[in-house]
Amino acid sequence: MRDWQGHDAQITALIAASGTERLHHGWIFAGPRGLGKAGIAFDFAKRLLAAGAGRPVPSHHLAPPDDDPTVRLLLGGAHPDFVRLERLERDDRRGEGGQLARNITVDQVRGLARLLHSAPSMGSRRIILIDAADDLETGAANALLKNLEEPPAGAVFLLISHRPGRLLPTIRSRCRMVRFRPLDDDAMTAVLASALPDLDVVERARLVATAEGAPGQAIAMRQLDLPGLEQSLERIACGGSTAQAERGKLVAALSGVNARPRLEAFVDLVPRFIARRLSAQRGAALGRGIAAAEEAERLGSGAVTPLQLEPSALVFMLCETVEGLGGQH
Repeated sequence: MRDWQGHDAQITALIAASGTERLHHGWIFAGPRGLGKAGIAFDFAKRLLAAGAGRPVPSHHLAPPDDDPTVRLLLGGAHPDFVRLERLERDDRRGEGGQLARNITVDQVRGLARLLHSAPSMGSRRIILIDAADDLETGAANALLKNLEEPPAGAVFLLISHRPGRLLPTIRSRCRMVRFRPLDDDAMTAVLASALPDLDVVERARLVATAEGAPGQAIAMRQLDLPGLEQSLERIACGGSTAQAERGKLVAALSGVNARPRLEAFVDLVPRFIARRLSAQRGAALGRGIAAAEEAERLGSGAVTPLQLEPSALVFMLCETVEGLGGQH
């Protein structure tokens, strides 16, 4: 059990909703990456399943204590009334072991039939957590929609979405939206002090200043050397031969089989890098910056999940959006 910093209003709303007689069957946890949405949704699932099994959770905590039988089963991956859908690892026989699949497939969604068409095993509820709903392929999204249109009694769908505007409107209309926003500096400092106790004060302050209110992003920055990626983008933005050399280094570094987590972080980083520079630009430079940000968003929204471009081509094209922005800050 943990207390989530900076999301008091959202957690209060979830606790209140869990106590109603007719809990809504579909929920979208929406907001930028790295805010803790999936963790909060998982804690909400713990609460719903424990209460459904006759063990109400105190109102001052979202989740039951760690020694609750429901929590032990969930943490062990053995709760029969809970399913988490996410991208699976690719078949290692194709030499792609360790890489995630392009998306959540229609077969994964259809595989929910066993859970949804049978009675709950340990209480009155069944929970399906989808992390992230943005990763659903078209057929999977349509299959999910059918379940949302005619939900079985006691079934609750928890959808994580980093870009809810890209979900099917019919999915959004059948779910309640819980919006999460970036944390303020005080909350960020508290979260990082707990999650990364070995950080010195200076490094923690730097992460708070650059992670844009997303603790997960701050942790990724440290683990995936995002400061190094930002420095490369700064050099690329200046153009010229230095940009070409730096672009080549990034293509090589982010195209390997084991580079997928850093590649995905890079895809998220580029639009934010461009957006930070826009405030210092004027006139034609501002216009170029806006166009570059829009292109980076377009590439990032579909190029990694599903993977429509090879990693090397994706990195090359994202670098092109940055090149020529100029040396302004």
